[in-house]
Amino acid sequence: MPVRRANQTWLPSIFNDFLNNDWMVKANPTAPAINVIETEKEYKVEVAAPGMKKEDFQIHINEDNDLVISMEKKTESTEGDKGGKEESRYLRREFSYSKFQQTLILPDDVDKDKIDAKVNDGVLTIELPKRTPEEKEKATKVIEVK
Repeated sequence: MPVRRANQTWLPSIFNDFLNNDWMVKANPTAPAINVIETEKEYKVEVAAPGMKKEDFQIHINEDNDLVISMEKKTESTEGDKGGKEESRYLRREFSYSKFQQTLILPDDVDKDKIDAKVNDGVLTIELPKRTPEEKEKATKVIEVK
């Protein structure tokens, strides 16, 4: 039978140090997962939002030109006898409240006037169309020096 030495605990420590990602910013564990996709014509942001409705979301562009996605859901779940003429009491009652906000820095080539959002099958999808090269030129204002 092998004898275990007290100083042989270094191996788990090395793996914990190597695999621990403290140097990476960790997201809130209750925050929904977010995908950001880029195509030639647009950026697409997908937010996992099971059970959420369009009324639960608020999306706007803030004063720093960042896209702010907020969602808030309040639900009440009850179990117990609520029927009949007799007085009822709760045997179990749960309140649920979730709130989330994510701010995304918008790339310069996003056409902010054409941003679209929809909720389908538990996923919030925000489409951020890119400006065409012609639209980019129009957006760049050249000031003539007199």
